[in-house]
Amino acid sequence: MNATGALPNDDIAGMLRDSLRGFLEAHWTAVGGKESPSPNANSAIWSKLVGQGVNVLGSDRGEGGLREILVVMAELGRAACPAPMLPTALTNLGLSGSRAGAAVDLLEQLHAGTAVTAFCFGAHDPDRGAGSIRIGDQRGTGVLRFVEAASATHLLVAVDESHLALVRLDAPGIDLAPTRAMGAWGLCEVRLNSVPLTLLRLESINLDDLRLMAQIALLARAHGAARRAFELAVDYAKERHQFGRPIAKFQAIQHKLANGLIALEGVRLALDHAARLHDIGDRNWRYFADCAAAFGGEALRRVSLETQHTFGAIGYAEEHEAARHFKRVHLDTIALGGAPDARRRLASHLLDRGGAPLPQYDLGPAGDALREQVRRWLDQNWSGDRKTRFDEQPFKQREFDAGFARDIGKTGWIGLGWPKEFGGQARSPLEQIALMETMEQAEAPRIGASIQANALMMFGTSVQQQKYLPEILRGEAMHGMGYSEPEAGSDLAAMRTSAVRDGEHWVINGQKIWTTTWWGKYMFLAARTDKNAKPPHAGVSMFIVPMNTPGISIRPASTMYDGTFANIFYDDVRIPLENIVGEVNGGWKVLTGALAFERGLVGGGIVLKVAHAFEQLRRQVMAAGSDRPPPSQDPVVRDRMATLACEIEVGRQLMMHCAELAADGVTPPEYGAISKVFSSELMERFGEAALDILGMRGAVSEQMPGAIDNGRFEQNLRHSLMWVISIGTNEIQRSLIAQRGLGLPR
Repeated sequence: MNATGALPNDDIAGMLRDSLRGFLEAHWTAVGGKESPSPNANSAIWSKLVGQGVNVLGSDRGEGGLREILVVMAELGRAACPAPMLPTALTNLGLSGSRAGAAVDLLEQLHAGTAVTAFCFGAHDPDRGAGSIRIGDQRGTGVLRFVEAASATHLLVAVDESHLALVRLDAPGIDLAPTRAMGAWGLCEVRLNSVPLTLLRLESINLDDLRLMAQIALLARAHGAARRAFELAVDYAKERHQFGRPIAKFQAIQHKLANGLIALEGVRLALDHAARLHDIGDRNWRYFADCAAAFGGEALRRVSLETQHTFGAIGYAEEHEAARHFKRVHLDTIALGGAPDARRRLASHLLDRGGAPLPQYDLGPAGDALREQVRRWLDQNWSGDRKTRFDEQPFKQREFDAGFARDIGKTGWIGLGWPKEFGGQARSPLEQIALMETMEQAEAPRIGASIQANALMMFGTSVQQQKYLPEILRGEAMHGMGYSEPEAGSDLAAMRTSAVRDGEHWVINGQKIWTTTWWGKYMFLAARTDKNAKPPHAGVSMFIVPMNTPGISIRPASTMYDGTFANIFYDDVRIPLENIVGEVNGGWKVLTGALAFERGLVGGGIVLKVAHAFEQLRRQVMAAGSDRPPPSQDPVVRDRMATLACEIEVGRQLMMHCAELAADGVTPPEYGAISKVFSSELMERFGEAALDILGMRGAVSEQMPGAIDNGRFEQNLRHSLMWVISIGTNEIQRSLIAQRGLGLPR
């Protein structure tokens, strides 16, 4: 499955998007909140769009595939333009290649702009209210609902898995009744009374695939509408003043809008991923399309609601542009069965007939090769009695294994992404994901000190690099992070631990708390070197402190997830001057620079943990008890599993996008934050869902009789809290997303 890499049509899709957006802004009267256009205007804009060539998309791969169709649908949604792109694309996809005279004639007229089609799945629509027709003697009778038939000359109706019925809408016995839905016009009820029709065979596509394409095309249009309204709300928040300042300065508004951006990016990536796979002929496109529909349907409606909340009263004025987008989002996301039907399909894929695991991503030739190489190494070096003995230990003793670290240090993989000048292998972000994923699936112990290594490579002296980096690379040294203090958690600029120069030494005094890798050889310590600096963070410096230095007192404590952290006291701790990393008072740059370099893949590491745990849960769900059927037969359990699966795919897509950005440089901080927030909170949701599904036995902790999978699931939930808080709490991350990603004021 080619989940990554630029396809030849990447640039084409981008140019199509930009061109179409400019065209619609110039020619479509609904843009900018003007009055709704007349039916004549609808016909006029479609004629102009035909001139742009959008009506041939789907007829031939060379003319553009599903990806381009979704681009057009998103731009039409953004512009609140009801042009008949979807039925046109479905006609092209369904009939192209047909030799039937009626099909050939229809396609010729469609591409010439002299025919406009409407499309209905009828009895094959998962929505039971969609209606149906009865066919006999080449005539049809019945009622079809929710049809976009404005300006249409022909109607195509799904008859069975391999046939469509073609009806002329000017034929006798046809009656079109406009339907007002979600307070908007645009749908019709089509009544047929013994209307002549022609049966046409679906040539190169089956009806299920055509319906799935229709669903994600509607989702793309909903995404365009939701995104446009969201952007309007962001601009409004910057301008609207309450209590003497822009509402964009209120944290509640910033976090609301940050949540919206996270959801919109998730939908965008999920849609594009499914369409990419379809266009290269990957069979897994259906699974990912269902994931997009399952996640996007509810996510876009939630964004739409929150957008209206940001607008307040002005947003529910009928003449406001956002009102049209709200209606469009809801209509398009409930059509064709919406998210619930997509979740049913996902559950069937994952749980029925033996079930199927989460699809494995194609990480490119180098990434896939490394994945297999790491698997073989782990089979030889982390299996059998060695792994069994490790797994039998309590969790707090499984956080690190010095022997394993030294063994893997011999492979050079600890420095997989390091530049070669520092002894690394200069591998790509996708290869780093391959290592992370395979290590997680093998449940191997943690390795390396990536943030500290990044800091040394970016800001360390050549002497420091030659001394400390080889130790890390060989798996011989772990570095803790001494940042947080009793009065300085997320607000690290408030730290009080001091470092004062005394001759050829720095003398450190203070307290650090919540330090997890307290047992490491070194501490990467932040301390204040100028107590009068303005702003406060300008007076912070970074140091490497050997943990065997006199004056260090360590008080370990247990965490609520059965791990350990420590309060560490530094009393007149003397370290050499050369142990400062970066410039004096330049520690903030060191700290944030190293974190920014690493944060892009932090969210990826978290979602890979969730994906692995999901597979363990899926096996438990499919296992039958001695006196009862497996949980996988419970409709509620099936729905929860499908929801988790689609959210995992969104998390994996955010991970992959961060990797793509990192391949071109450093991942922008706001995008690393999006990935981290989504994936860490997904880990929490997964843990809660696992307990609901497994019941009380799922809450039995490790090494207890009857514990499911040695207490894995309840311990994962307790551990998930750390990921939401560490490397910058999610509240801080949301502020970063709002300010850096949306341009909102501090």
